[in-house]
Amino acid sequence: MNDSESSPPTIGTPGTPGATRIVLLGSGELGREVAIEAVRLGCEVVACDRYAGAPAMAVAHRHHVLTMHDPGQLRAVLDEERHRPHSRLIVVPEIEAIATDVLEDLAAEGLEVIPTARAARLTMDREGIRRLAAEQLGLPTSPYRFCDDEAQLRQSIGELGLPCVVKPLMSSSGKGQSIVRSEDEIAAAWSYSQEGARAGGGRVICEAFVDFDYELTLLTVRHLEGTSFCAPIGHTQEDGDYRESWQPAAVAPDVLDECRRVAAAITDALGGRGIFGVELFVAGDQVIFSEVSPRPHDTGMVTLASQRLSEFALHVRAILGLHVPAGEIPLEAPAAASAVILGEEAIDAPAYDSVTAALAQSDEVDVRLFGKPGATPGRRMGVALARGATEDQARDRARAAAQRVRVGGA
Repeated sequence: MNDSESSPPTIGTPGTPGATRIVLLGSGELGREVAIEAVRLGCEVVACDRYAGAPAMAVAHRHHVLTMHDPGQLRAVLDEERHRPHSRLIVVPEIEAIATDVLEDLAAEGLEVIPTARAARLTMDREGIRRLAAEQLGLPTSPYRFCDDEAQLRQSIGELGLPCVVKPLMSSSGKGQSIVRSEDEIAAAWSYSQEGARAGGGRVICEAFVDFDYELTLLTVRHLEGTSFCAPIGHTQEDGDYRESWQPAAVAPDVLDECRRVAAAITDALGGRGIFGVELFVAGDQVIFSEVSPRPHDTGMVTLASQRLSEFALHVRAILGLHVPAGEIPLEAPAAASAVILGEEAIDAPAYDSVTAALAQSDEVDVRLFGKPGATPGRRMGVALARGATEDQARDRARAAAQRVRVGGA
């Protein structure tokens, strides 16, 4: 345990030699909410991403545009930040495509990485996290194979059977991911996996299709006082990308206990502090581990409506070593939901119509627009949030609001 973990945390003043500085590696909509919470607590925020105008850059004190999976570029930026005057420097990875070997090298030199540099490396590579979960911890997972080319993929599919799921080892938001239902789809699945990989193609994981009843996200917070859990989040996906989420999801008590056991096992093995989005399949009373993200999860956007302390607020509190409520994080409403607002065409500097109509349908509805500099078909541009007396009511309100907002030209 280093000094920042063992002593009561202090927070300096941004722009001074005593600043508490958070460097976000990834500045999309999730990073934007993390930046907002960090700024509220007096931190100096530095937003990094591959393009100018990324959402978190609008609320950060400074920003850098770089290719974060390029070791030289990443090291140069982090060295620059390390050599600025500060009382505490914390690096917070928010995306997968990062040169994690650089983080491990700098962590060995004393750089504070959230949750840890090892966790960042393992979870940004589907092979690393799957081998940890299945082969070291013995957690239930779907049967799987790793494949380096199309021939190996065909062989693996022959062993695992159809249907199966093919994913790049490093990707996000469903990019490069597909379900193969017949042999005729194998070549297209391989090509798509190479196009969608964050680091430019390469190895994939082939998983037997799990016949599950439903899937969950269990937000798990590791902090100085222990481990806490948010209420389970249900969600729907299209092409591997989240479209709706709701909280709390209806889960039997014994199944929820098993979900928490699995989540605690994987997050304890990863270590460090912060929020983890643990993705699980539930089939009957069996809980099957799918993936884990060592950072806020896209389905957790619903916590902006459901909890007084959103997943982003919890993440920043845990990062800084501040108090986090014990046990289960309390909910502020019987039910809440989120629904994404998608781009429909390629547009620079998009404008948003009918926001008033979306908000006017219910006083329990909110809209968050991410401020991205450009829209493309299917790109997440915002999210509608809603509360309700029941899950169905909250979901209906969120969907209706999201459908009203139109993404168009200025």
